[in-house]
This record gives sequence, structure tokens and C-alpha cells, in this order.
Amino acid sequence: MSTPRTGSPADRLQALLEPVVAATGYDLETVRVSQVARRRRVEVVVDGDDGVSLDAVSDLTRVISDVLDGSEGTVVMGEQPYLLEVSSPGTDRPLTEPKHWRRAKGRLVRTVLKNGGDVTGRVLDSDGDSVLLEVPGKKKGQTEERRLAYADVAKARVEIEFSRKDDETGDLSGETDDADQVDDIEGIDEEEEG
Repeated sequence: MSTPRTGSPADRLQALLEPVVAATGYDLETVRVSQVARRRRVEVVVDGDDGVSLDAVSDLTRVISDVLDGSEGTVVMGEQPYLLEVSSPGTDRPLTEPKHWRRAKGRLVRTVLKNGGDVTGRVLDSDGDSVLLEVPGKKKGQTEERRLAYADVAKARVEIEFSRKDDETGDLSGETDDADQVDDIEGIDEEEEG
């Protein structure tokens, strides 16, 4: 493994950590480095097709910490102490890549189109170029399918639902009387000091 000598610390850490995280079966989504008092804060966001469990975040935190404390990590980080935060993306992450859409299968998403319109629907399927959504039909209670090319989407996010379609009546609105169940409001998060 060769650490790049140029670029921002976050870019260099991304290049260093990407193969390590991939070897564990997860994707490295984002690396951010910031200064907090006399320490650096290293935020690492990971994801996988089946999500990321708390145990996986804990294991990944140890693996990433070992890399940062090793000789390659020291080249990028220097000797300055750091605070490592490993987390999953949570629902506030924008859907920007085909893998994000694939992982959102069955979820309600809101898309803003480049032409100015917007579409809210449930992800039925996706491929490398487009997504198939189940959207409300013209008559109350009916649904229809609509395919959107990623090239036509300006931005998209998963909508937070208090009850998922398969849990309740099948209503696409996500509205329910049961406010006790919240699905994925925040990503899983674990911190470690190095």
C-alpha cells in the first residue's frame, strides 16, 4: 500500500483507507478531517449493501485506528493526536450514485428533477442508469411505476417514515398514526481517540 504524498489530508486518508475498508466488505463513502482544539478530528463514513451494524462500526473503528497509528497513517496524520469517528451515512445522505439507489430499495425517496419538478415514490428497482419508482397514481389509492434517469435528477434523499409500506397499509405518503417507530433517523456512530 502506497500513501499519496499530495492532496489534502482527507484525500490522502481516503486513498489509504479505501482498500482497507473494502477488504472488510464495506464501502468508504467519505473522509473528513478538521481541527478541534489541539487534535484533529477524522470522520469516516462507511456503508454496505446490507447497511452497517453497530458491531461492524466497532470493528471498522479498530481496523481504521490501527492503520492511522501505523507508519502509513503517520505519514498522513503526523504525530498530532486525533479523534476518530466512524459512522454510517444515515438517511440524510443524498442519493448520488447507483449503489445509493440500490441500497434504498423499498424506501420512500423524494427527488428534485433538473427540469424543476419533483417526484416522491418508493424505490422498486435500480440499475447503472436509472431508478424505477412506485408513485401515487391519478386516482386515490392507486399507484403506478415511473422510471427516472439519474441524469434527470438534481438531488434525491430518502424520506424518513414512521411506518414503512410493508409494515402498514401500503400508503405511499409515509403518514401514520403510530409515531413510536422511527426508521434510520441517524447513522450509527462510534468514536475512538488515537
